[in-house]
Amino acid sequence: MFKRLLLSALIAICGMSFAFAQVQVAGIAFYNLENLFDTIPNNPLGRDLEYTPNGKNQWDSRKYNNKIEKLSYAISQLTTKTTPNGPAIIGVSEIENRSVLEDLVAAPALKPWNLQICHHDSPDKRGVDVGLLYNPRYFKLENVTNHRLTAVPFATRDQMCVVGQLMGERIAVIVNHWPSRLGGQEKSSPSREAAAELSLEIADSLWRVDPNIGVIIMGDLNDDPQDKSCAKVLGAAKEPGGVKEHQFFNPAWKMLDKGIGTLAYKSSWNLFDQIILSGNLVNTNDKKWHYQRFIVHNHDFLRDTEGARQGYPKRTFASGSYLNGYSDHFPTEVILVRKVERK
Repeated sequence: MFKRLLLSALIAICGMSFAFAQVQVAGIAFYNLENLFDTIPNNPLGRDLEYTPNGKNQWDSRKYNNKIEKLSYAISQLTTKTTPNGPAIIGVSEIENRSVLEDLVAAPALKPWNLQICHHDSPDKRGVDVGLLYNPRYFKLENVTNHRLTAVPFATRDQMCVVGQLMGERIAVIVNHWPSRLGGQEKSSPSREAAAELSLEIADSLWRVDPNIGVIIMGDLNDDPQDKSCAKVLGAAKEPGGVKEHQFFNPAWKMLDKGIGTLAYKSSWNLFDQIILSGNLVNTNDKKWHYQRFIVHNHDFLRDTEGARQGYPKRTFASGSYLNGYSDHFPTEVILVRKVERK
């Protein structure tokens, strides 16, 4: 009798379909590449002349190739234990054109990732743009739109909105490089507030079409998380609790509170390189993409080791001297996770 019962139980078990929960992890990164210009004078207004062989910086093929090699290596190190193949998406700023991104992703350190490019020529007076790199293994592109900041009296970077499927779930990434602090933080703040308004308008337009889409606002915002453009205009909260689906949470805020930044100025740290998440990427169920942690990739090899600049990001030039560094900003990243059932 016992043997018959045991046999029946084994047959029943073998006929069952078991579902196992698997955790998926995705990295979303941003990196200001600090004046990634080619060596060709191709700006009709001559705004790139300092980055030419005969210009102030004597920007020749050797220096350009050094920059590509260093930046490609830095990006290749944007890995974690749970994202060994690097971020799914990498927003970038301070790039001259598409060709410099093509050289970057073709460099030996990055070529195995097969990164794809989104780029658009902006009207910026310095001739720099924003862009986005993505790994097609994890992100499937749907569309790209570019949005002009017309509320300021000068030409600046357009905001790039990239929509696609992050491992099957729709998200939108708005890549920014907001107006600088030229003239002082207080005097220039309205320009960045206008940029924040534009990012909000883009997010609202996305939600009108798809209320469930997760929205990420990233970039070099030239403001810190507590400044008016981020804290008031975007309303990006310091704490995730209570942030509604179509509101924003800024994980960089608490990082800066700890004294950790992405660039240094006059012996103090700023955290301009932010990745801000909509509430439906924060306060949601485990089966949807949701925030796990925020990282400043301030690796030792990215730091200067000389004099007053010791510990700061090692830039390409400083005080007119060629340092053969990486960038004057550290890259940042958020880690998103979700649970999926595997049968």
